Amino acid sequence: MPLRNINPLKTHTMETANLALILAFVGFGILIALAGTGSIMGTAAGAMATVGAVKKRPDAFGSFIVLSALPGTQGLYGFAGFFILQEFVGPEMTLLQGAGILGGGIALGLAGLFSGIYQGKVCASGIDAIGSGNDVFGRTLILAVFPELYAIIAFAALFLIRGIL
Repeated sequence: MPLRNINPLKTHTMETANLALILAFVGFGILIALAGTGSIMGTAAGAMATVGAVKKRPDAFGSFIVLSALPGTQGLYGFAGFFILQEFVGPEMTLLQGAGILGGGIALGLAGLFSGIYQGKVCASGIDAIGSGNDVFGRTLILAVFPELYAIIAFAALFLIRGIL
């Protein structure tokens, strides 16, 4: 069989369409699973700290709830990322689109995972300090924004990837 000069990015065959779809769905799975896991772990860290701190300071329960819930945003970024990119998924999608969704899913998924975990640790430390009688709610919120920033940057990068697709 003679070799043909074929550009796989311009040739749309059933195989490339299937590969593109596979890449996209793996990307979506990574995106939602990792960002969601970061939120699960982060909110659980805050909730565990709340259980101990509320025994000492039941009046500060509202502050504990806010700090415990804060790492939940990473899972929301992952979910929103799916909606940003879903319009590209279909039988006519290109390999480049599938790879872009995979890359964006990995980037936001990992950023959401690690920022959620570490934001949860910051919030849990603040909850412990408030439970010990320290007035650090505002300072804890400010410090908790630092890990959140990187999830926001990854979310913004997903918009840039979308523009390329």
